[in-house]
Amino acid sequence: MRVADLSSTRLLIVGDVMLDRYWFGDVARISPEAPVPVVKVARCEERPGGAANVARNVAALGARVALLSVVGDDEAGHSLQHLLASSGIDVSLQRDAAVNTTVKLRVIGRQQQLLRIDFETTPSHEVLRAKLAEFTRRLPDCDAVILSDYGKGGLAHIGEMIGLARAAGKIVLIDPKGDDFSKYAGASVLTPNRAELRAVIGRWRDEDDLACKAENLRSQLGLDALLMTRSEDGMSLFHAGGALHEKAVAREVFDVSGAGDTVIATLAAMLACGVAWPDAVHVANVAAGVVVGKLGTAVVSRDELDAALK
Repeated sequence: MRVADLSSTRLLIVGDVMLDRYWFGDVARISPEAPVPVVKVARCEERPGGAANVARNVAALGARVALLSVVGDDEAGHSLQHLLASSGIDVSLQRDAAVNTTVKLRVIGRQQQLLRIDFETTPSHEVLRAKLAEFTRRLPDCDAVILSDYGKGGLAHIGEMIGLARAAGKIVLIDPKGDDFSKYAGASVLTPNRAELRAVIGRWRDEDDLACKAENLRSQLGLDALLMTRSEDGMSLFHAGGALHEKAVAREVFDVSGAGDTVIATLAAMLACGVAWPDAVHVANVAAGVVVGKLGTAVVSRDELDAALK
């Protein structure tokens, strides 16, 4: 199986963007002030995160992608704009001077994450309303919509966005957050991880119980499908045709951060160009297997994915 030519496939992504910062260093001693390691920082890296990483994954597969989000009028926001400018993404970042751009700072020592520090603020209503208006204008020019919810407040109008997109006949994929999925009613597919789904439907006794609870949730929310990512156990799709399970691709896992971004980006690109559910899920699963072998938020190119599919 090979990845289809996605050059004419158009995706619109809306959600919470962030700047992922990495400080890499060596750990040679414990601090005399507290029982914590002292990291001597040797180098720093910055990468687009959140919905911006989803957009990067879509672009890496060769599809056309537009990204709408909100950032602060600050150094981190300008850095994010600069990083995205060279990635082939049609970027529209609404600036809100009242907030700080979301930043996740990770301190890495001896190839292990020792600490993560988050900086974030909720955007203002006026800026979010302006983003909704732009979303409405851009809808006709896309084949599918990804709403990437990281719980940072950038998707306050998600119900309206789902309604507008579905009324326009668009596929709507959502990476959900929180324990209330009712706000995502009417979407095409949700892609929660195992812990996120458990927080909504409760624990399950076995696979049959899981399938029953997942189907009940899918029916209540009016979804076409529910895709649960299961880390080392692969992923499971629940839709009208029943349940479909994909085993994880066997490889050394280096870093699972951002793997969900790769899954929803790949799944959206496949569905947007007409690939059937089983094949779309299979390709997304293989893509996830590639990206977890990389450090931090990363992307999978079309060539890498083709090689892995072989």
